[in-house]
Parts: sequence; structure tokens; C-alpha cells
Amino acid sequence: MIKYLKSATASADENLQRAAGVRATVEGVIADIRERGDAAVREYSAKFDSWEPASFRLSREQVEEIVATVPAQVIDDIREVQRNVRDFAQHQLDSIKDFEVETAPGAFLGQKSIPVSAVGAYIPGGRYPLLASAHMTILTAKVAGVPRVAAATPPIRGEIPAATIAAMSLAGADEIYLLGGVQAIAALALGTESIGKVDMIAGPGNAYVAEAKQQLFGTIGIDLFAGPTETLIVADDQADAFVVAVDLLSQAEHGPDSPAVLVTTSEKLARAVSAHIDALLPGMSTRDFAEAAWRDHGQILVVDTLDEAYEVADSFASEHVQILTREPRVALGAMRNFGALFLGEGTGVSFGDKVIGTNHTLPTRGSARYTGGLWVGKFLKTITYQQVTSKKSSSELGELLGRAARVESFEGHARSGDVRVAKYTNAPFDWIPDGALSETAGTL
Repeated sequence: MIKYLKSATASADENLQRAAGVRATVEGVIADIRERGDAAVREYSAKFDSWEPASFRLSREQVEEIVATVPAQVIDDIREVQRNVRDFAQHQLDSIKDFEVETAPGAFLGQKSIPVSAVGAYIPGGRYPLLASAHMTILTAKVAGVPRVAAATPPIRGEIPAATIAAMSLAGADEIYLLGGVQAIAALALGTESIGKVDMIAGPGNAYVAEAKQQLFGTIGIDLFAGPTETLIVADDQADAFVVAVDLLSQAEHGPDSPAVLVTTSEKLARAVSAHIDALLPGMSTRDFAEAAWRDHGQILVVDTLDEAYEVADSFASEHVQILTREPRVALGAMRNFGALFLGEGTGVSFGDKVIGTNHTLPTRGSARYTGGLWVGKFLKTITYQQVTSKKSSSELGELLGRAARVESFEGHARSGDVRVAKYTNAPFDWIPDGALSETAGTL
């Protein structure tokens, strides 16, 4: 049985109204950029970001000058974090194997992974510099072998986000654009006079960026349909209430629409967490986001058993799930629906956001029910190839094709099988004229 000590207060109608407004705005911006290209991009950048440089693309010299202004400790930290991300992405890449098998004598089937040719990496900024997104998108794409990564990030209050530019450069971006919002996504997806079109766009962003990616999906590929950051904690009676409160608020500060949920078997813990959150919020520098998120989207649920807690957590299919129980690894077998799992008190969700090495671009809004997050494989196209070098195998497959295709009334498919049977076995077919087939075998 579930007991709600705190429920979300935001209504579905309010969310739908906001989404409709976002959708209409994004449609207009994309249509304008599709028609007017660079001129429209420049107007929207000036309107939304007060940014209208001669060129949105930073030259190599500009990048070097900007990186030189970043403190040495920040550069060292970027390198360390990127080493963690690169190492994990490389392990992922190593787990993806090309192969070729002979399924019948002379019939070879293979699998090969080919990197996407051009990726747009969106690094959100707007209010705060988000260096970690540069690591997660650019670096992962480069480990996958993507030859061209065009990265874009917005100015912050009219200023160049130097540390973000440094992270983008060190991650291996081939092009860096100081450009944000829908105008960046549309320019990369559609191409303009000065910005080359990409094949795929990856990276998180606000509601407008997410909507732009969704509307342009099909024109380009995307990593995920991303929504607001979500976190859910499963805790038993041994969890530290203060740690639980801090970790919930660490994710609530992502934005005013970020859900933060506690599912616990201990009502005593639940009440202590609620009290700690009330005490901590007034002193947070990001209170304007965290307080609204907790007020409107925060929840505290008390359940009878941990089995029930895991079941409830699975029903949320949250982006981040943190397990603060006596035996946290039990959740690996007990749960199915999550973007990323953080096991035990020593493993904060924010580690995954910023430094530990796993990717922080993860499924939201319940999509963890059917997909995982961004990983090196997202930047690869896994393709197949086939070759039949045996006349016997080709004719046997041809006979099978003829029967199978005619059951479906696909006569053209069937004849593609017949012609190989006829050529390699001399079997007659009424529809093949005498002498129509060449006597040469061709290349098998």
C-alpha cells in the first residue's frame, strides 16, 4: 500500500498548455530558418541571446585565446573528467563486435558498425555553463569515430562561456559555434549558408531545444526525446535522511519542472527528509529552480516493503534512480525501468551528471521503459551485408524465395529467386525465355 506524504501539485492541464506554447514557438522559428537561413538565425540569436557576432563559428585562434583565459585547475579537472568519460566510452565501443558467419556453404552474413558522418552536439548554457554535456556528447561521438562533430553552445548573459568552450575544444569538437536555442538546433539540422548540415543531433537542453529536436526528427536523427531532469530515490530505514534530502535537491535545481521523488519503507525517514528539505531550501543559491521543482513536482511515498518500493520505482521509469538501502545491488535484479542506477550512499546521482564517466544524457518522461541513454553505440549505424558464393546455396535459397514470395503474391521477388535456380541448375521456368540467361557465371 502506498501512503503519500507529499504529492506533485502541477496539473496536467498546466503542463499541456505550456507544451502547446512551446510547440507553436518552435514551429515558427524552424519554418523561418528553413526559409531565410543565416539571416533568420542571426535575428533569433540577437532576440533571445543578445548575441550577433560577425561569425557564430569560433576560429581556431579565437578558441585558443578563450581557452587560455581558463584557470589551470579548471583545465586539469576537465581533462580528468574527460579521461573518465573517454575510458568508459571506449569500453562500450570495445563491446560492439563486427562479425561474419557462414550460415550455409558459401553463404556469408556479416555485421559492421559505421560511425555517423556528421553530428551536431548541443551544449546547453543559457543560465549556467554545463561543461559536462560537452564531455558526454562530443567526446562520446569522437570515440565512436564520428569524423565531423559540430558543437554549439549559447552565450551566457551576453558573455562567452570560456570554460565550456575549453571543454568543447578538449573533447575534440571539429567546429565550435557560439549559438544557442532553437536557432542552433535548426541551423545544424537544416544547414544554412555558413553552417553545414549534420546527420544527427545529440545533447540536452531546455523545453524549446527538446521540442526543436522532436520536430526535426526524421530530417536528422537525434539521441533522445529529452524532458526535464528526473530523480527518484529508493530508501529503507537505514538511509541517512540528510543525504537523501541533499541528493533530491541536487537534481531539483536543474529546473523548476524537474521531478524529485522519494520512495521509502520508513515513514520516520520520510518525515525527516521533508524537514531537512524545508531547512535547506532557503539557503540554496539555486533556490528559484529547486524550490519550484520541489513544490510542484516533488513527491514522498511510503510503502510497506522494498519489493513494493522497487515496483513503484519501476512504474515511474525515472531518468535517475538512486538506491539507499542495506543491500543496494539487489536493485540490479529487482528493477527494469530506469535511465541510470546509482547504488549505495557512496554513489551520488550528481557523480553521474558531472564526473564519474558514464553518460548523463538519459531517457525521461517514462521512456526508460523502452530505451537506454546516450552511449557510443548511438553514434554508430549497425549495418548488415550478405554474399552467397556457392551456386548450390544460391539455388536453394532461390527455391525457398520463390515459394515464400508467392505466398505473399510478390511475383517479382519470386522471379529473383527463380532466375538463380534456372541459371545455376538449368531448371526450366515458363516465364524465362530460351537463351535469356548468359552462360557466364558472373561473380559469386
